[in-house]
Amino acid sequence: MQPIYICSDAVGETAEAVVKAAMRQFAFEGVKLIRCGHIKTEDEIVHIVGEAARSGGFIAYTLVQPELRETMREESLLRGVRAIDVLGPMMQAFIDTFNDSPKRQPGLLHTLDDDYYRRIEAIEFAVKYDDGKDTKGLLLAEVVVIGVSRTSKTPLSIYLAHKGVRVANLPLVPEVKVPEELFKGERLVVGLTMKPEKLSGIRTERLKAMGLPFSAKYASAERIHAELSYAESIMKSLGCPVIDVTEKAIEETAGIIISWLQNTN
Repeated sequence: MQPIYICSDAVGETAEAVVKAAMRQFAFEGVKLIRCGHIKTEDEIVHIVGEAARSGGFIAYTLVQPELRETMREESLLRGVRAIDVLGPMMQAFIDTFNDSPKRQPGLLHTLDDDYYRRIEAIEFAVKYDDGKDTKGLLLAEVVVIGVSRTSKTPLSIYLAHKGVRVANLPLVPEVKVPEELFKGERLVVGLTMKPEKLSGIRTERLKAMGLPFSAKYASAERIHAELSYAESIMKSLGCPVIDVTEKAIEETAGIIISWLQNTN
C-alpha cells in the first residue's frame, strides 16, 4: 500500500481535502494517507522525505514558513520524491496581485473568529432541527431541505452547517401531515428527489444493515413511487426548487444550494 504524506505546520486539513478531492477522480485502491501535522523543524521534514523515498509515496504539503517550504523543496529534489506545494502558489498569487505580504502564521484556518462560531452554531442547529424533530426550526432556518427518506437530507444539512448555513430538514411521508410552518417564512426551501431504482437500492442496503427482510414495504417499488409522487406534489405546492440527487455527491448538491443563497442575498 503506497502512502501519501500530508505535511503541514498546522493541522493539515487543507492539504488532505485537496488530496481526497483528487483521489475521487481515480478508481484505484491501496492508498494510505499519513498526516504529519504541526511540523516545526527542518529535521522533521528530512525524516518525512526519507520515509517517502523508501516507501515510494509522494508528499502534499501546506507549509507557511518559508524556511520549511525551502527545506521541503530541497530534500524532495535530493531524494527524488514528488512533493506538491498545495498552498504556496496561491499565496504567491496574492503577493503578486495585491502587493502584500502573508502573515506566515500556521493554523489561521482554525482561528476562533466569527466564522468559526457561526459554523458551530449552524452545526448545533442542524442537529437540533434534524428530521423534523422540532418544526420551529422550519421558521428559523436559512435553508429547509425536504424529501422522502434516504435522499441524503441529514448529511447535506450537516455539510451545509460546516459551511455556516443554518439548515433544518423535514422528511415527507404520505401518512404524516406536513406542518404549517413549512409554508411560512421567507427562507429557501429545497426539495430533494431521486430516481426510484436508485432509492430502492439504498433502502434495501439500509434494511440489510438493520437485519430486516429485503421484501419490507419500505423498499418496495410501489411504496417508493407513492412517496416520490406525494413529495413532488408538496414541492409543486411550495413552488420550491428541486434537485435530483441520484448521481450527485453531497458537495455538489451543497454547492448548488450555496449559489442559490448567494444570488438571493
